[in-house]
Amino acid sequence: MERSPLALPFPALAPIAGVRIGTASVAYKQWTRDCVTLVALAPGTVVAGVTTRSKCPSPEVELCRAKLPGGFARGLIVNAGNSNAFTGMNGRQAAQAQAARVAHVLGCSPDEVFSASTGVIGVPLPVDLALSGVTQAHAGLGQADWLAATNAIGTTDTFPKAATASAMIGSTRVTLVGIVKGSGMIAPDMATMLGFIFTDAAVTAVLWQQMLSAAVGGTFNSITVDSDTSTSDTVLAFATGAAGHAPLTSMDDPGADALAAALADVCRQLAILVVRDGEGASKLIEVNVAGAVDDGSAKRVALSIANSPLVKTAIAGGDANWGRVVMAVGKAGEPAERDLLSIRFGDTLVAQNGMVVPGYDESPVAAHLAGDEIRITADLGLGAGRARVWTCDLTHGYISINADYRS
Repeated sequence: MERSPLALPFPALAPIAGVRIGTASVAYKQWTRDCVTLVALAPGTVVAGVTTRSKCPSPEVELCRAKLPGGFARGLIVNAGNSNAFTGMNGRQAAQAQAARVAHVLGCSPDEVFSASTGVIGVPLPVDLALSGVTQAHAGLGQADWLAATNAIGTTDTFPKAATASAMIGSTRVTLVGIVKGSGMIAPDMATMLGFIFTDAAVTAVLWQQMLSAAVGGTFNSITVDSDTSTSDTVLAFATGAAGHAPLTSMDDPGADALAAALADVCRQLAILVVRDGEGASKLIEVNVAGAVDDGSAKRVALSIANSPLVKTAIAGGDANWGRVVMAVGKAGEPAERDLLSIRFGDTLVAQNGMVVPGYDESPVAAHLAGDEIRITADLGLGAGRARVWTCDLTHGYISINADYRS
């Protein structure tokens, strides 16, 4: 598959103490590349997670939900090419069997093994391949790096996506590394398709969950490619505690705010990378809404703009059709007043007070739309509510990819 024109180079990533990675190829699809990823985590590693709110979740999502209150993790197993979603009892038994095999080879409880799968919906996870993948990946533990893991969790991704940040907790510097896969079926109602974050920081499970839940709102929950929420969306964050500082237990602890900010930074970087790899995308679009009655209303208006096929195709064609933004604001079902609305493309005010601005010159707007990073701003003029979401344009490439997805 052709690499996205919005792709960014893979960053330099430091190892995280307490994390070992192995990958394997078992050909869930007609791939020669690795498609199973096993991560072994040091004893005492805490875990936080968010999962899809889809009413048709995969067995892996349900297993994660059941285990997350436990707070501890020793292993992560990820399958690419088969989502195992909508597969009945066979799919659930396959997921449980794979997690049990991971627990056996790592010497831990199945309750400390977290699973994720991504790919075609409705095809049960082949148990023999899933178990073979665990055996092969375990044999290679410690031999795979972040790039290998990122490539192994992908499906229609055209480039590997990862991010890093650091924070100071007292005199100790801690490191965070995140990897993510996602390209289509992206309109998260929690997180994105599959994302995994690792740190050597020491933090209680309760506080770590609090930090992750706070981070996803303005990051993974603020992106959309095609308005479709996956059955398999999962973001898991693991903290090994290997940095050696005293564990953080409260946001009032020194360094807790720095760790939370670093986690949010990694989530934001990963979320935007997913949009940059939106299926068929040629432009990254940032939608800002201000002046709404509250932040929730602003976000719903922003998503109405970002999910509009008419807005997205206009951007793809470089067409400064600001009337489509007006349409998207009006259909959102949120408080709005036509004669208070103003719209900007880039830095150029194009409409204000219910009409096009006097002497409007489309040239600077056309120049802005010729670039690959687009900014749209709508000010509703009603209050202090604000929101920002990211999306991409809608091109013929999206249709081609999804028309042939199962073949």
